[in-house]
Amino acid sequence: MNSQFKVISLFSGCGGSSLGYQMAGGKILLAVEWDKNAVQIYKLNFPNTSIYYGDIKNLSIDEILKITKLKIGELDILDGSPPCQGFSIAGKRKFDDTRNYLYKEYIRILNGLKPKVFVMENVSGLIQGKMKLIFAEIMKELKLSGYNVKCKLMNTMYYGVPQSRKRVIFIGVRNDLGIEPSYPKPKTVPITVEEAFKNVENKTYLIPKKEYIIKQMNTLKPGESLSKYYNKNKFYSCIRIPKDRPSMTLTSTIFYDISLWHYNEPRNITIEEAKRIASFPDDFKFIGNYKEQWARIGNSVPPLFMKAIAEHIKTEILSKIKEETE
Repeated sequence: MNSQFKVISLFSGCGGSSLGYQMAGGKILLAVEWDKNAVQIYKLNFPNTSIYYGDIKNLSIDEILKITKLKIGELDILDGSPPCQGFSIAGKRKFDDTRNYLYKEYIRILNGLKPKVFVMENVSGLIQGKMKLIFAEIMKELKLSGYNVKCKLMNTMYYGVPQSRKRVIFIGVRNDLGIEPSYPKPKTVPITVEEAFKNVENKTYLIPKKEYIIKQMNTLKPGESLSKYYNKNKFYSCIRIPKDRPSMTLTSTIFYDISLWHYNEPRNITIEEAKRIASFPDDFKFIGNYKEQWARIGNSVPPLFMKAIAEHIKTEILSKIKEETE
């Protein structure tokens, strides 16, 4: 398949998944995002991509078709990462969190556009505990939309990302195309943090305000965490990243001015180091203060992870569709 495959990205954030598709030879026709800082960063890095800035609930199928100049059924891949805070095991996991149901907007647009393939990403907490009920409902609705659907728990550290980050990946292929969804096999040996940080040029630091927190963090060995408790429930957890293995998951939240503590130095890791952990290239631009940039990186799909998925879909699904129609 030599021509660029066409992608629409919903809940696109600052563009982690978009960059992965682009690396794999895809063209992003439209990105949809409501966070102002994320939209500003997306525009900086993808100046030629149309972006809808606003509530996805207000975006109609007709408007999407008008912007992209597509017809129903023509889109190659519909991508999306509906907000996951309500599912995340790092959060409070409230079953009735309204964000848990934004996947319905994804499915609404899936039904309207009828793309050949869809990819939907979410946190591992979606398939744990009481959240399994929502997972079952999502699978049911995706299949009722006319797709052969599979779901797999994947870890980004086997796809060139120096971060252990488990994510649930749904892949669906439209039923009339007669092709089974499939996934890329692990591609790389896990990359260590030390290797990822080689020759990094640090510029963007966050200095904690409270000395006692710095002293506490400095007592930790690489890979250890410090937890504080509030009303017998975990209130926050601060971590010193390991040196000789991939980083643990980089989340979007910062507790008491602590992000992830450097394995060797008495400080938070920098934004430049966080970019390396998330597999963003050094020249990918972020704006805003440290916490805003951190949140964007923590909420992103690592580009190299999505690149591996996109390359697999390109060769194992989309190319077969083209061959059968020729």
